[in-house]
Amino acid sequence: MSRNIKLIIAFDGTDFHGWQNQSGLRTVQNEIEQVLQRVVREPVHLTASSRTDAGVHALGLVANFHTQRDWPIEKIFRALNSRLPGDVTIVEARDVPEHFHATRHARSKIYRYRLDPHPLRPVRRLQQRYVYHYPRHPLDVERMQRATEFFIGMHDFRSFCGAGQQEKINYTRTILHNRVYREDDEIRYEVCGTGFLYNQVRNMVGTLLEIGRSHWPVDCLPEILAAQDRRRAGPTAPPQGLCLISADYPPDDQLPIRNDLTSGAGRTIIE
Repeated sequence: MSRNIKLIIAFDGTDFHGWQNQSGLRTVQNEIEQVLQRVVREPVHLTASSRTDAGVHALGLVANFHTQRDWPIEKIFRALNSRLPGDVTIVEARDVPEHFHATRHARSKIYRYRLDPHPLRPVRRLQQRYVYHYPRHPLDVERMQRATEFFIGMHDFRSFCGAGQQEKINYTRTILHNRVYREDDEIRYEVCGTGFLYNQVRNMVGTLLEIGRSHWPVDCLPEILAAQDRRRAGPTAPPQGLCLISADYPPDDQLPIRNDLTSGAGRTIIE
């Protein structure tokens, strides 16, 4: 009997070329699939909640796979973690309904971007792999926080979409909440949305930086959104500051049965 297993995965994205399989390149998906296939002794394909870019990290990326192997889930969990490389780990593994789909059933995702504005490099606290060092301009956190209010709700985010995005897609995404705040030596941006376009969060951060250094006005975002032109938004922030924190799903007994869902988080290209 086929079973469907859900994994929650954490990884340091520094030495990976992103999540998705790419010929000849080291990716998170390929590393885990290779180990999984040795463990369950059959071909395996992982479906993920998000396709992270090269250099982007994750604490709670969700993936699922189908297998005929009837081993206890604890055995699969231990076998995976004993064989995976040191920069990726399985946080949780459990059986889920046969129709669970990590991409299509995701209701929302949370990303966090970390900035270090200190004059000294973040290696001073061994965080250089996980933050964007930004000492060039003083940042006004209060201005950045006020600007985040314009992101909330459903918008066409074409102006914040990476250049590699497909042409014929729906650019509309919904931001549920977001905030800019200080945490010790860092400035952090946290955003929760139903889904994200390619490079969307990093482009949102780049735009907030322009506002935070008083280069652009706080109320510029409505105009940038309305322009639907990538050239109007700020630069793309580097990948190392970005981390996928978690993805939210309905309870198992409330999962939609259809696998061709087209709403919210579950459809196209994700940060």
